[in-house]
Amino acid sequence: MQGDEAIRAAGGVGALARKIGISQPSVSNWSHVPAERVLSVEAVTGVSRTTLRPDLYAESGLGSDVDEVDAARAHEYALLSALLSRAPNQELLDRLATLKGDATPLGLAHAGLAEAASRTNAEAVERDFFNLFIGLGRGELLPYGSYYLTGFLHERPLARLRESLAQFGIERAEGQAEPEDHAAILCEIMAGLVSRRFRAPEGADRELFEQHLAPWIGRFFADLERAEAGEFYRRVGTLGRVMIEIETEAFALPV
Repeated sequence: MQGDEAIRAAGGVGALARKIGISQPSVSNWSHVPAERVLSVEAVTGVSRTTLRPDLYAESGLGSDVDEVDAARAHEYALLSALLSRAPNQELLDRLATLKGDATPLGLAHAGLAEAASRTNAEAVERDFFNLFIGLGRGELLPYGSYYLTGFLHERPLARLRESLAQFGIERAEGQAEPEDHAAILCEIMAGLVSRRFRAPEGADRELFEQHLAPWIGRFFADLERAEAGEFYRRVGTLGRVMIEIETEAFALPV
């Protein structure tokens, strides 16, 4: 199948399944990499989306109806999704250490993440990920919209999100244990909407962002910036906060 190269790069079916947070049988049953998994697989293996799904992505790396700005937005969301859904392995950390920055807020966030990636290792980041999001009983942070908006899990914000996703024709991915209001899943969905991989109505990315991300996810990323865990995830928090600020400002502009 088209994902064979990604499986080899990941070190086997089981390794790829662990890296993207789904069950091994789900990956084994793929005839091709599902559209909603392409950017996550690309992020953890380094195999380009044009190789994984040439039917969806042109050789330029962009869909035929996706401009460069939206392609860059999709990439940022996919990166955040990958880093929030599981601890990066050493290969991904090494790739992150090569990120280039510039004087813009996003460029500075990239540079900070690259520096943090170069100063840590997979074992330390895995330990930080556990302390942050899993913990003994619970982690330092709970990255769920329902929790940030109501103080409890699986509350009305999750039900409203599911209603919106159903209207967009987006179904829960097979083997996904986390609820859809997890920050990583919302970033993955935004990547799919922005890149036009999901056949949702025009403006669906803005609607999802304004209704289901803007009310809380900026606070989550700010909390991640101040987390007690190591510098790497604090830098992920900075990247997420800056990205959300950019999106908020862009969506506030007149259409």
